[in-house]
Amino acid sequence: MHTRKLAAGAAAALVAAALAAPPAQASGGKPVTVTVMGTSDIHSNALNWDYYQNAPFTDRDGNHVGLAKVSTLVKQVRAQRGADRTLLFDSGDTIQGTPLAYYYAKIEPITETGEIHPMARAMNAIGYDAVTLGNHEFNYGLPLLATWIKQMKAPVLAANAVHARTGKPAYRPYVIKTMKIKGDKPVRVGVLGLTNPGVAIWDKANVEGKLRFTDLVESAKRWVPQIRRDGADVVVVTAHAGDNGMSSYGGDLPVENASALVAEQVPGVDAVLFGHAHTDVPERFVTNKVTGEQVLLSEPGKWGQRLSVLDFQLTKHRGKWKVTGKSATTLNTNAVAEDPRIVRLMKQQHDTTVGYVNTVVAQSAQALSAGESPYKDTPILDYIQHVQVETVKQALPGNTLPVLSIAAPFSRTAVFPAGDIRVRDVAGLYVYDNTLLAVKMTGAQLKDYLEYSAKYFSQLAPGAPVDVATLTNAGGTPDYNYDQLSGVTYDIDISKPVGQRITGLSYEGAPVAADQEFVVAINNYRQSGGGGFPHVTSAEVLYNAQVEIRQALIEYATAQGTIDPSQFAAENWRLTREGVPVF
Repeated sequence: MHTRKLAAGAAAALVAAALAAPPAQASGGKPVTVTVMGTSDIHSNALNWDYYQNAPFTDRDGNHVGLAKVSTLVKQVRAQRGADRTLLFDSGDTIQGTPLAYYYAKIEPITETGEIHPMARAMNAIGYDAVTLGNHEFNYGLPLLATWIKQMKAPVLAANAVHARTGKPAYRPYVIKTMKIKGDKPVRVGVLGLTNPGVAIWDKANVEGKLRFTDLVESAKRWVPQIRRDGADVVVVTAHAGDNGMSSYGGDLPVENASALVAEQVPGVDAVLFGHAHTDVPERFVTNKVTGEQVLLSEPGKWGQRLSVLDFQLTKHRGKWKVTGKSATTLNTNAVAEDPRIVRLMKQQHDTTVGYVNTVVAQSAQALSAGESPYKDTPILDYIQHVQVETVKQALPGNTLPVLSIAAPFSRTAVFPAGDIRVRDVAGLYVYDNTLLAVKMTGAQLKDYLEYSAKYFSQLAPGAPVDVATLTNAGGTPDYNYDQLSGVTYDIDISKPVGQRITGLSYEGAPVAADQEFVVAINNYRQSGGGGFPHVTSAEVLYNAQVEIRQALIEYATAQGTIDPSQFAAENWRLTREGVPVF
């Protein structure tokens, strides 16, 4: 406890220093400073609460989360800089991510009840000036998104989300905010919103034939000159895209993480407030290749753990404001208390969600942990596989092919305790809003698929010591991109190079033939191309009833009343080296 207080105290001192630091003086005339604050990837964290743990949020780095914390920092910045000289933007992924958002999208949908979405309620109270759409805004479908946008007081932007048929913007591309300057002409700040092209893959079922997502750089090249023509003195791009220039998908889609490319290639951009990557980037400068100007970038981490603060110094030049200095930092929300007004506003919806996630749905015969799921076949992941298989079998009564299932270790901290299993226990195991599909695959395709998945493991010579800390996540592959296959048996030989690791692939004791056909239960993220796995995007879809996997798990547990590994656990894969098991 003592170290946590010290860490929070040190963070508070840093925040105070950042707020008190006088802005750099610009040359030539009397400079004016305007400030843009930014959040991103809030993922429906309103309060500093972990719904899966049923306790205040905590992590090993002492971070806090939530808009109630953000609100306190925003108030401090407004008080220090002057509320009339500050703006507050967000770069997307707002209405999905916690059971709070899930409850008001699926259990009591705001589209049916007319209730105000918790994130609209909080953001309206804090006073956001503009919000950009992230890819997760599309998870619950276009009608829910439209309802949330209608409830938002701030304009909601996405210049590169266009109608599939006409190519015209489906959402507002930009907005210009005017700041009055006493005794001088106002400063006009233009903000362009850009969302992520990956929506076309990740939410294909919701947007196909309705929306297209154009290239961020090309969109910015189109709209930034327009924003300048409309009189903007400062142009900020709010982009739901990381800054590494890479994509998690192949094919013909525009670049996923294009924020630095926008800064580098589009003249007239002063700064990019970006998101999607969930990293804390206080300040980064990129040189624009056309103008030679330095473009400022900042990313405020995730979940409301940070607030970006971008300062712009402007000086009059031939009667017009010109940006002559800029800097940025991120403030840590663990340094401040929650804003009691936001806590009060959220109380009813928060309490409703807490009640929901603490509902007992079943009894577990024993404690099950996901801690070893990334490198061992664990019963808790087998439970996901079992429910997926049973759901598909029930939906395809005439099917005669073997039904297999794919699942990944989404959470290493998930636990089913012995005894009462609550909604939050199940939701903590399956943390994404994925839906279930079934596709037809051949034995040869399954082998390719498993070889691709097995790149997750570091190569380790026979007899070399095994360190589980370095065994997984090879090449930066995240846990959610390590797929395990149930219903067949196989070994993964980690002493072999990538592409030559799968041995002994068998079904019911016989080697799987290359042309043998299977039905495979799979989630929509993977089937639509997320992670770049082979064969699945072009495989014949046999089942797609838009059933949410997490809800299927909850409903199956409720119907059965018990979770007993003896009914479903089957150790069907293992890590080996030259035939010798690693564990």
